Parts: sequence; C-alpha cells; structure tokens
Amino acid sequence: MATAMHEVHIIGGGLAGSEAAWQLAQRDVKVRLSEMRGGGGETPAHHTDGLAELVCSNSFRSDDHEHNAVGLLHHEMRRLDSLIMRAGEIARVPAGSAMAVDRDVFSHEVQTALEAHPNVEIVREQVDSLPPEGLTIVATGPLTAASLAESISDATGADSLAFFDAIAPIVHRDSIDMDVCWMAARWDKGGKDYINCPLDKEQYYAFVQGLLEGEKGQFKEWEASTPYFEGCMPIEVMAERGAETLRFGPMKPVGLDNPHWATPDHPNGRWPYAVVQLRQDNKLGTLWNMVGFQTKLKHAEQVRLFRTIPGLENAEFARLGGMHRNTFLNSPSLLDRQLRLRNAPHIRFAGQITGCEGYVESSAIGLLAGLMAAADGGGRDWFPPPRTTAMGALLAHITGDAEAEIYQPMNVNFGLFPPLPDVKKKQRKEAYTERAKADFNHWLATIETVPA
Repeated sequence: MATAMHEVHIIGGGLAGSEAAWQLAQRDVKVRLSEMRGGGGETPAHHTDGLAELVCSNSFRSDDHEHNAVGLLHHEMRRLDSLIMRAGEIARVPAGSAMAVDRDVFSHEVQTALEAHPNVEIVREQVDSLPPEGLTIVATGPLTAASLAESISDATGADSLAFFDAIAPIVHRDSIDMDVCWMAARWDKGGKDYINCPLDKEQYYAFVQGLLEGEKGQFKEWEASTPYFEGCMPIEVMAERGAETLRFGPMKPVGLDNPHWATPDHPNGRWPYAVVQLRQDNKLGTLWNMVGFQTKLKHAEQVRLFRTIPGLENAEFARLGGMHRNTFLNSPSLLDRQLRLRNAPHIRFAGQITGCEGYVESSAIGLLAGLMAAADGGGRDWFPPPRTTAMGALLAHITGDAEAEIYQPMNVNFGLFPPLPDVKKKQRKEAYTERAKADFNHWLATIETVPA
C-alpha cells in the first residue's frame, strides 16, 4: 500500500484552518490544506485568495490579558506558539489597548509561513463533500460552499443554522477633516489611537432618522428568515430599537471630551452628544474603519448619510459596508468534547462553523483542533485545557455546556468561566485571569511540547 501524502486533511484556509495546519506541521504531522479561493471557488465577502483573510474588521479586540477574556485568550495562544498571534504582532497597527492589524500584511505573513513549512501542502481546490475516511478538520468558516454545506447537512441529519454578519466601511485618512475630528482613546487609555467625530444632539437625531429612512439592500428569498447575530448588529437595526440605542453602542460618547469644543463660549461644552470612532486599518495609516458601523444600507445611501457626520463631509471610502450570510453547526448536539462529529469521528470541525464568534476565538478553536488531531494521529490521549482557562471555557461551551436548543454564536467572555463567588466584583476580572494563567501553566506542562 502506498504511503499517504498527508496525515491530516484540513478543508479551509481561513484563520482556524491556517492555525490548525501550523500546529500540526510544527508537531511533524503532514498536512494537506485545501482552500477553494484561487481554485475556482469564491465567496460573497472575500476580496483576495490569501490565506487567513480578515473580512469583517481588522481588530482582534482587547489585548489586556489581566482584565479581559479576549486578551487572556491572546495570552494563551501566544504560549502555544500561535501562528495567528505571531503574524498579528508583525502586522500590528496602533489601536489603544486593542490589537489591530494591517489586513494585507497579516494575510501575507500567515500564508508565507505555511508555504515555507515542509510539512504543509497548500492545494487550491474546492472540496464538495466530507471525506469518507482519514483524519480531517473542516474549517470552512461561515461561508461554506453550498455543496459542502449540503454534505455536512446530510452527515449531521440536521440543517445548519444561520445568521447575518456585516462589514463596516473603510475611509481614506486624508479625506477626514481633522479640524473637526480629534485623536483620542476613550478615557485616554492606550494613547491617541482613534479618530473621533463629534455630534451634537441635533446632528445625532438627524443621523438616526437618516438611518431609519435610508434605502436598504434587499435580502434574497433564502436569507429572509435568517436572524442577525447580536454581536455584529447593523447600525440601522440598532436604530430601529430606539433613538438612543446607538449612543449606548458604537456612537457612545462617554470618556471622549472634544478639545475643539473646550472654549467657555462653545454651546456644546466639551462633551459630544454622540461620537463616531474610526480605527486605523493598515500599517501606513492611510485607511481607517468606522468602528461598529456594519450596515445593509445601499452603497449610494451610505455615502450620502455618512458624509453628514461631522468631519466626514468629504470622506472618500475605500470600502463601503455590506452583509453576508453565515452558517454554523449546532455544535453542542453534533460534536463531542474533541470537536469530532459524533457519527463520523474521523472528522473534526473548527472555527466559526462551530458557532464561536470572532477572529481570535475561531483561531483558538483551530489551534485546539490541531492539537487534538496531532494527539489522535500519534495515538496519545488528549487532555483539554481546564474550563477555568479562556481556551477551556470556550471549548466547553461549544462542545456541550451551551444549551443546544437556543445555541447561538458566542465570543469568549468571563460568563463562560466557572464563577468566583467569594471574590469582590472589582477584583473579579483579575481573579479570573490569575486563576486561568495558573491552571493553564499546569495544563501546558502536561501536554507534549513543540519540537525545537
């Protein structure tokens, strides 16, 4: 019998698939990484055929590993030599206490590392059905090709769930009026890393009315009954929930005093009624994205309405907002504790298709799937990270702790961790991260290490 050309087949070259491939390759496991972009397949949201392309945002969110569950997840991934975190550091751009990256640099770093690895074979091909045998990781993300999605549905005996994800606009930096806007982070944390556009009360309510009246793109018939994901809500949908909703969301003004208004005779005082923030999107600082401004408004309507925002009157857009359908499994009912399909255990799922939400969460689940598959192939027992860690809490939620009947995509958060009822609320976040780090260190000592 001929020797197999690869030991693990990974379907999907997004963040989760790329991270899984890296973890396996670093453990001397041969990997075939199938990516349909560049091989005749395409999606309605991607713009390139680069591995690990970032579609919705350029932010990995908070990098604070002492007070934030996402930052803690960053920390744990770095301890495991995450390719996604390694590339993120190289592609990093200023974003206060958050971690944001230049999209093109990031994707290039991930792809270059995998192309150069002797244990990775990247094949540009569309896989239309689940392999009947052989260790496989499916990391096709929320835009799984229809043929493969049908194969997954046939194998699971259930239809995939779905929700909408939305893309925020990107503005050219030199078209922003800095005589109106100013640079600052909220409460001056992390430096002056955001461009802030101030609105007074009249301007804010006019903007909200414009959102309500603006012409929206129509959904296709098969999309019409698909629910939105709460963590990526279009701004016009938020506006429909009440006139003040945006002021408690992406247009929150607290912690942002406007130096242009800081004069005794200014009618608005120093504090805007609402603020639109823009975050640097590339290393050159030439592109900035409108934070939290996902939208289904038609493109012409976006240009008209967004140019009513003070400081953006002459804005030039590198990309306008859009929406696409995402699909994910009801993982608590379909997958075991090792991300394996219960009725076909040679197949694992990883990334957003499992119902985790966010770049970092998807990458972390890909990382764990890679470690699990490496243990499987080597005939070793697998011991999951403790539930007290960020990785362990997220994995446990996906693979059984969540209620299957109401399962929805979830970001990592301290609500997934075992509680610490005896700790005062002000110290609770630090207590969570301290416990997690201690338990993660103990777990790390029990698993095999990456060969030097």
